[in-house]
Amino acid sequence: MGGDGSKNKVAASQENMRSMSCRRSFLSVPAQVHHGLFRRSRCSKQTQSSESNPGCTLPAFISVFLPEFPQRFTGHVHLQILGFIAKGSFGPILKVKDLCKDETYAIKVLPKADVLKHRVLQQSKEEVIIQREVRHPFLLSLRDCWQSQNNLFIMFEYCSTGDLYTYWTLKGRFDEKEIRVFAAELGSALGFLHDFGIIHRDVKMENILLTEQGHLRMTDFGLSRRLKRGDRAFTICGTIQYMAPEVLSGGPYGHAADWWSLGILIYSLATGGFPVPAEPDHCKMLTRVTGHPYDVPADPSPDLAFLLIETLQKSPIEPILELKNHPDRQEKSMRGLSLDLLQNFECDLLNFSSTPEGVSHTLMKNEVTLGTEATGTSVL
Repeated sequence: MGGDGSKNKVAASQENMRSMSCRRSFLSVPAQVHHGLFRRSRCSKQTQSSESNPGCTLPAFISVFLPEFPQRFTGHVHLQILGFIAKGSFGPILKVKDLCKDETYAIKVLPKADVLKHRVLQQSKEEVIIQREVRHPFLLSLRDCWQSQNNLFIMFEYCSTGDLYTYWTLKGRFDEKEIRVFAAELGSALGFLHDFGIIHRDVKMENILLTEQGHLRMTDFGLSRRLKRGDRAFTICGTIQYMAPEVLSGGPYGHAADWWSLGILIYSLATGGFPVPAEPDHCKMLTRVTGHPYDVPADPSPDLAFLLIETLQKSPIEPILELKNHPDRQEKSMRGLSLDLLQNFECDLLNFSSTPEGVSHTLMKNEVTLGTEATGTSVL
């Protein structure tokens, strides 16, 4: 057994060496790697002359990612790769240490070839633009971004405690006092984004990180986009178990889709499982979601029950539309007001005939009156 153990240790050591070599290769161009360090070095004289001369054309593999991902040619920044944090959509997320500042960060690596192949160039740029503009206590902070010859790098603050999904798989269910804090912090972050005109579109436990103090940081704005109040989106995107019905159906949908995702997240924290299992495609998932009752978990507090009922609305405007033709709607909308209050109002618009001719005659009369007043002639 001892011999086998030694062989296993040697194999593991070799595997670690290959892993570190792989990590360094992500950062090696134009960065210089030495003993686990990488340094963003000064560029060649040719590239420096291009920077100092705006009329000089940069290569396409550099210029197409500008200006969101600059290629810096001044100073030296020493970063030590400490290990992998997670696997991103296109590349690894690394844990690094800035030896100059003695601070630890997370770096998301995006291979340029994959970004162009999957046509997510604008999406990658938008992710950086959005995170540069937003600052909130419960949103992960962007610290820096740049490009090398082969990769794009996005550097964030490092959350040492990990992601919420990991703790959910370990614990299963959370107490309501813990859920209350999570819901408050995530709700605050989402409300801020929506007020800023941004819809996240991928709210899920894997995208919620925890600080050393146990506070949350919402991250991964790769699917986020600007969406003004009242505007609608149509792209089916996100994580299928968290998608709102209107997203699964291909839209139109608005910011309310994020609140549905938050409701699914809170439901899962409270019960230890998702309300609906994942399906392989959106159509089957939509059928499951629309047919599921989304019953409130057993013995919840009134506050938790109310939160789940409000966030997991399958059609947020359907109850309103059902009341549109209510016989008492007109009376209720007047709130006690009456047209009698306008009898002595100095305008004859209330006295015209209900026929189109009457409307036209009245409008023409007012146009003449306004025109006469504009010339200074008295009409009294």
